[in-house]
Amino acid sequence: MNLRERFLEVMVNFNPGVSPPKWEFGYWGDTINNWYEEGLKKNKYPKIPKKISTPTSSLYSPCWHSVPGGRLSDKNTHSVKGKSSAGASRPDGVRTAGKTGSSIERRLPAGVAVIGGGLYWPTQSFPIDNDVKGTLGMDKGQILVNVNLLFHPMFDLEILEEDDHYLTYIDIDGVKKKYIKETGVIPPGIEWVIKDKKTWEKLKEERLNLNDIRGRFPANWDDLLKKYKNRDYPLVLGGYPHGYFGTLAQLMGYEHLFYNYFDDPDLIHDIQKTFTDLWIAVFSEVLSDTDVDMVIIWEDISAGTGSMVNPAAIKEFMLPYYKRLTGFLKENGVKVIFVDTDGDCFDIIPLFIEGGVTGMYPIEASCGMDLYKVRMTFPRLQLMGGIPKLEIRHGKKRIDEILEPVEKVLKFGGYVPFGDHLVPPEVHWKDFKYYREKLNRMIDNAGE
Repeated sequence: MNLRERFLEVMVNFNPGVSPPKWEFGYWGDTINNWYEEGLKKNKYPKIPKKISTPTSSLYSPCWHSVPGGRLSDKNTHSVKGKSSAGASRPDGVRTAGKTGSSIERRLPAGVAVIGGGLYWPTQSFPIDNDVKGTLGMDKGQILVNVNLLFHPMFDLEILEEDDHYLTYIDIDGVKKKYIKETGVIPPGIEWVIKDKKTWEKLKEERLNLNDIRGRFPANWDDLLKKYKNRDYPLVLGGYPHGYFGTLAQLMGYEHLFYNYFDDPDLIHDIQKTFTDLWIAVFSEVLSDTDVDMVIIWEDISAGTGSMVNPAAIKEFMLPYYKRLTGFLKENGVKVIFVDTDGDCFDIIPLFIEGGVTGMYPIEASCGMDLYKVRMTFPRLQLMGGIPKLEIRHGKKRIDEILEPVEKVLKFGGYVPFGDHLVPPEVHWKDFKYYREKLNRMIDNAGE
């Protein structure tokens, strides 16, 4: 079996006699920086994408290309996609002004994610790891169908203000963000693109209509279809920032979303209906040209102590739209539909199952999720992740302990094991190498 066939056999048929893919969710940039210093051989340094294509693949691009003490643009000037009044033009339309340096040759930003296969690519201008994969014999990861599922046309990137420490800009999702260069993590929104019903109606009319669905597709779509036809890897639809909690939080902010559940429920329902209509329209076109192996719905609805949304609100504002979307997907042959949420989501898993979801990840053990308990409680729920990433730092004895439930759950099928989010910089290369080599042997044994 090739990788794609193995993935489907494990996930769809719950076959414990087939080896699941050898993936990690990914690694923080500082983790990879440290590992190169600790002995990981640098053959193919993670390359941060420059091209702006869709909101899924290209959000946060200016952040990862900025440097502490350097500038993407002259202070107090603006950079509009496709236009430049100062500095040198870049292919992505963001102007540089001399001090930027090379984003590829310098150290990775501390808070960028380096994709390890368990997280689909492309997404959020994140680079792909090759050196960990090559050293430890891991598998090629999931590839995302890079269609535009948000605003069409996208907003232009606009650099509003920048100094040696901060970058304030409007991203292609229309959200104003402030990036802290020293910490290098995904910047929070500070001004939202959906402020009220008036701003929503304008967005809906101008950027969320169904008039040009094919205009949301990659320019090289015909070439991609040829590659998809003979693929040996899982092909994925959806992803960040698309979900029935995640998208709204991304575009209006958490506080405004929570208030609007009570203050303006009609607005919430209209947003959900509009995106459901859009996603089904785009997915219909994709599925008329190719099959896909998995759909990812991004939510990040849970925190360390449970869901941020109560079950009643989930039932009212999310489940009707989940059922409509997942019903459409299943009618069109999609058998793997995952929700991506961090945190403790145990209590709301039944609601997602009711909504038609078939799988959950990354099963964040670090927030109290018990992988074996999840499997025993939901025996036909497809799972990925489930290994407490931070515990790897404690060395061989602790690694052996955290892999015990993994070995048990592998015997049931329907599971791809990896760390329960990005591996943090506290984990040293020697400990990760021991952990991953042991996990790889367990995966191989599962397929014997």
